[in-house]
Amino acid sequence: MAGTMVAGCGIIRPGMAIWSSSSAMRGGGGGGGALQQFLLRFRSTSSYASGGGGARRSLTAIAAAADSDSKEYIIVGGGNAAGYAAKAFVENGLEKGKLCIIAKEQVAPYERPTLTKAYLFPPDKGPARLPGFHTSVGGGGERQTPEWYAEKGIEVLYKTSVTSMDLHAKTVKTSSGKSLHYDKLIIATGATASKLPESIGGSLPGVHYIREVADADALVTTLSKKKKVVVIGGGYIGMEVAAALTAWKIDTTVIIPEQHVMPRLFTAGIAKRYEELYEKNGVKFLKGISVKKLKAGPNGQVGAVELSDGTVLDTDLVVVGIGAKPTIGPFVEAGLKSAEGAIEVDGQFQTSSPGVYAIGDVAAFPLKIYNRRTRVEHVDNARKSATHCVNALLKGSSEPYDYLPFFYSRVFEAPGSERKVWWQFYGDNVGETVEIGDFNPKYATFWIDKGLLKGVFLESGSPEEFALLPKLARAQPAVDRKALAGASSVEEALSIAQKST
Repeated sequence: MAGTMVAGCGIIRPGMAIWSSSSAMRGGGGGGGALQQFLLRFRSTSSYASGGGGARRSLTAIAAAADSDSKEYIIVGGGNAAGYAAKAFVENGLEKGKLCIIAKEQVAPYERPTLTKAYLFPPDKGPARLPGFHTSVGGGGERQTPEWYAEKGIEVLYKTSVTSMDLHAKTVKTSSGKSLHYDKLIIATGATASKLPESIGGSLPGVHYIREVADADALVTTLSKKKKVVVIGGGYIGMEVAAALTAWKIDTTVIIPEQHVMPRLFTAGIAKRYEELYEKNGVKFLKGISVKKLKAGPNGQVGAVELSDGTVLDTDLVVVGIGAKPTIGPFVEAGLKSAEGAIEVDGQFQTSSPGVYAIGDVAAFPLKIYNRRTRVEHVDNARKSATHCVNALLKGSSEPYDYLPFFYSRVFEAPGSERKVWWQFYGDNVGETVEIGDFNPKYATFWIDKGLLKGVFLESGSPEEFALLPKLARAQPAVDRKALAGASSVEEALSIAQKST
């Protein structure tokens, strides 16, 4: 492959002649082919062409690469984005032996949202388990089990993370101490759960954070023995966990520092509907209050939660869902440019360093439709950014990523639940709102800014109605706010909006 110093898994060991036809340089078409690729790479570097210090840097890079394993493509991270990137590589005719995935977890990439939904169901409610939700089943694709990666010739380094990288040498160093050289590298490390400080009990036994399947396993194994649970946080994690716990008939209290649940997206009106539904299912809410301290019980496990107003809640277990932080440390330290607390990329997900890309939760990309840079922490963006990046990387497309923000959640789906909840939102939640419906079962909210429809939220829509939402949000039609507010039903409101396009 042109531009690759050593094809496949080839290794040039210290002291080895570069013209050797050893199998360590397999894939290069024999010793002469590997040598030709080596020299082409060396001669084509801009720093070599400029001479002086640039040439010395190129020599350093080549020497470092010669002392490391080499892959044409490396994906750092083993989550949703990594799985969908692997899928895109295969769909583009990836040759075996060209791609390596460095995965922190012991399992192949999977659909992470499952961990706070069906994974938490009681044993008699048919909980989800691997290999049932490996990527890319969430996007309607083939289940990518460990065997799938082996069949496709994709090497996966499990229980491995990147500790540092050298942009000049184009190498990454792993937690095993191994150095890997890359021609193209995709950062898909996702995010890590934000934790409460140790000083207030954030690391006590019985305090759970959910980000990986091992975290969910640790929680599930204890739930059958618990009677009281405190959930800290009213975002995605908190709300989905609380809904799942109702299937266990566990006394559940949710602590929210804000005035209502899902504050980054929900209006107070939307939140009120969901809070009432949760309360009907036995969940209690304490809002506008923060956690002062988690206290250990006689057995050393967390036994109580002290709140900022002095209230103390007895508990058998705590689940914390207070957000997540992009895992970008080694890459920003190496010199990659950052923005929005993540890695800055362009419309093809290329970073400030040629040949290095970032996708999913760690990418701060240009949001074309709204002309601003953003970071989107959601499975939909993980899937779509991965596909766009790989297609641009392999096909040289200059078409910018044109993403329409999309968020959704599904809760109360355990067998026997009186009502399953599934909402979707498309667009931008800016401007004034018009809320329609009685939540029995449908409910809709429209965001209108300067006369233009910017965002749409819908609960319990039909497939046809859900399919209409992205069309409305992307079109941003001028809408008669009074006519919309006067609609007698969600169906009528959606019809008014559709006729405005």
